[in-house]
Amino acid sequence: MKIKNFALLAGAAGILAACGGSNIVEPANLNDQRVFFAFNSSEISDEARDNLLGQALYMKNHADTKIQIAGNCDERGSTEYNLALGARRANAAKAVLVNDGVQANRISTISYGKERPLVKGTGEEVWKWNRNATTTVK
Repeated sequence: MKIKNFALLAGAAGILAACGGSNIVEPANLNDQRVFFAFNSSEISDEARDNLLGQALYMKNHADTKIQIAGNCDERGSTEYNLALGARRANAAKAVLVNDGVQANRISTISYGKERPLVKGTGEEVWKWNRNATTTVK
């Protein structure tokens, strides 16, 4: 009997932990909202997903808002490669919003590749800031 009760408590704790782990907050403004990416990746992290779901909440509460998501990269790699990677990042961010119920026609995407660094310089402490997708209200 004690094992059964322990299993029930453990299951309930797991459910509560899963529910309590969310950090979704509607931003006051969508301009310059950024999500960041790992090197050579367009995969959305949990932190980025929470940020994007907050942006989706804003867009649902402000039905007239249209945005552009710009994909950006660090300085490594060719111009062509980084333009393609930036496009994948912008589209990955857009997909989270659309999958959460925001109309696709309210979101445009663009890639700047490595042409518009957020932070100038070299090294991982700089590069990590330049691997992003930035939202701007249109």
